Amino acid sequence: MILQLQKSQPASDISLIKLSGKLMMGNESRQVELSVAESLGAGVKKFILDLSKLDSIDSTGVGIIVVCEGKVRKAGGRMRIAGPVGVVHDTLLMTHVDRLVPVFPTVSEATQDLSIA
Repeated sequence: MILQLQKSQPASDISLIKLSGKLMMGNESRQVELSVAESLGAGVKKFILDLSKLDSIDSTGVGIIVVCEGKVRKAGGRMRIAGPVGVVHDTLLMTHVDRLVPVFPTVSEATQDLSIA
């Protein structure tokens, strides 16, 4: 399945990007970076990547998450990951992305964490 993104704002200062399909090498993966850059340009500084419907991720996908986190941090913002399961969750742990971007079981918990500070 090709990567699909669905963007929403659960709060005025939080951008939620739901990913489904595969976050892998290819032009579709750039959508994630472009979506984050667009929201940063609009003044949003808190991001949640909902990976609960993501089937697989490769090193390119991991790299995109890391690059996006760097852009968000440089802009003074924060990013959280919500709901990764199976091989996606395992890949994030194996590559230590979870040490860079906090991972939460649900979007609700990630939203609550971002709302605290």
